[in-house]
Amino acid sequence: MGDEMMKRTELKNQKIAVLMGGLSAEREISLKTGQAVFSALLENGCDAVTIDTGHDLPAQLREVEAAVAFICLHGRYGEDGTVQGLLEMMQIPYTGSGVMSSSMVMDKVITKQILLYHEISTPGFVAYCAGDDRSELYKRCRHFPLVVKPAREGSTIGISIVHDRAELEAGLEEALKHDDLVLIEDYIQGDEITVSILNNESLPIIQIVPKSGFYDYESKYTPGHTEYLLPAPLEAVLYNRLQETSVAACKALACRGAARVDFMVREREFFCLEVNTIPGMTATSLLPKAAAEAGISFNELVMQILEDAGLNK
Repeated sequence: MGDEMMKRTELKNQKIAVLMGGLSAEREISLKTGQAVFSALLENGCDAVTIDTGHDLPAQLREVEAAVAFICLHGRYGEDGTVQGLLEMMQIPYTGSGVMSSSMVMDKVITKQILLYHEISTPGFVAYCAGDDRSELYKRCRHFPLVVKPAREGSTIGISIVHDRAELEAGLEEALKHDDLVLIEDYIQGDEITVSILNNESLPIIQIVPKSGFYDYESKYTPGHTEYLLPAPLEAVLYNRLQETSVAACKALACRGAARVDFMVREREFFCLEVNTIPGMTATSLLPKAAAEAGISFNELVMQILEDAGLNK
């Protein structure tokens, strides 16, 4: 029996806790991701249980005698390094990126600063903290359109595209409902592209074409509201550069396991918007679509993510 097969057999005999739900604004999506992963683990013959993650997570993990955690939490208190740190303290191996990487990537401002340090293009931006002098912000934000979003939320929650000062003020108020740190960045007119990464290798690229023209929460999670072009119809040189840049971005941010890197492409230029360390695994999610195009079934995708658990601890 090969090493990979032996490891997979060993994993199947361990209690795998699927952490789902959680306390963030993305709870409902997390429940869908967790249920899909849980079903795949059972179909793969694994000894798995689900945990609807709450404040008593340590007690929940002890109760089920978890040996490995498969993290299906999106947003705060799951994707931001907090749960990863708890699992480190409990010495329970887990899927995905480690504490520092998760924490950095969850903060879009820090992510962009690191991308720039590594000379990876990203839209121009300004950060605003609640309570700061807005007059200085308005002086810097005189060109429109702009994108306003909470710096530490996902799934396009609290995001606005603004075209003038009044819309900027309204967008700030909306974003501040979700976070006290707000990212204001240049709006890039172009094609939205996403590149999924699995264990340091890029998967086929997807172009996202929302019917509404804006890939918001509804477009992301309502079947039929968005067209996905897979593989993305890009010229070969650009396609390869996007895949290489995605791997480089994940390496710069110390990501592990599965990740997703989002871009805007304008002619032959591209701009990295953000990185996601726990991509969704729902019926409309992008990572499973890309994996399927590469010949990796959903069940196999789940097992490959699971096998990476513990390697970065």
